[in-house]
Amino acid sequence: MGERFSAFSFVDRITEVAPGTRARGTFHVPSRVLEFPSALVAEAVGQLAAWASMAHLGFRLRPVAGLAQETRFLRPVKPGDLLELKTDIENCTDDDVAYSGSATVGGNPVIALEQCLGPMLPAEEFDEPDALRRDYEVLCGSGAPNDRFAGLPRFELERTESVPGERMKARLCVPTAAAFFQDHFPRRPVFPATLLLDCQIRLALDLARETTAAAEGSQLTASRILDVKIRSFISPGQVLELSAEKVPARDNAYSAKLSARANGKPVATARLEIVARKNA
Repeated sequence: MGERFSAFSFVDRITEVAPGTRARGTFHVPSRVLEFPSALVAEAVGQLAAWASMAHLGFRLRPVAGLAQETRFLRPVKPGDLLELKTDIENCTDDDVAYSGSATVGGNPVIALEQCLGPMLPAEEFDEPDALRRDYEVLCGSGAPNDRFAGLPRFELERTESVPGERMKARLCVPTAAAFFQDHFPRRPVFPATLLLDCQIRLALDLARETTAAAEGSQLTASRILDVKIRSFISPGQVLELSAEKVPARDNAYSAKLSARANGKPVATARLEIVARKNA
């Protein structure tokens, strides 16, 4: 696997697989990275599902981000943790893959994904199919080298509007070049949807903190994200307008509607629930 998948690949080894049906795998979060956001844990589960679906379809097609009904963020992941990944595929055709999945650390659940759907597109548009097949064989065999991931830059959000406690908008400038584009994807660089979601979560947390105080020893954190819809690819260099808007919430959660637009057109939408949790 070498240097091909070192910047944005979050499966070290596939320990069990029934292509098109299920897969189990692991990823060791390198101790040297400063953080590993929950959005990247969701990315790891999605990548495991992608390997199982691509193998089922002979690496002719690959899934891309589409829809996710619900993702629950159960506890944070720390540098040095070993993620145990699981995905169960409900349906896999030339049109799309439907799956659910989860990740645990030391047997403790850290994330759960429900009712995800990824449209299938020709693999050769994004990568060399034979190279993908070779990488899959490595993952199913000896595994990729541990600790190859060196972390990601922290994307700056330029605040453009704020109505305290009600609405917040910001501008995100997608970099024209970055190491993660080498993995996502070699033939067609695309800004990962999970990195966009991480930026949107940060914006919503900033909004919530303006009016919602956490008890001593606790902090506001994302608890679950619902109805994620990725509507278009994000190319290097694009400028995105992000928005987080408070909406009615259930129980004790703070809820925000998330959106991202490029050139006035919708790119992604979702709804986020935020709660106060005790510090680990």
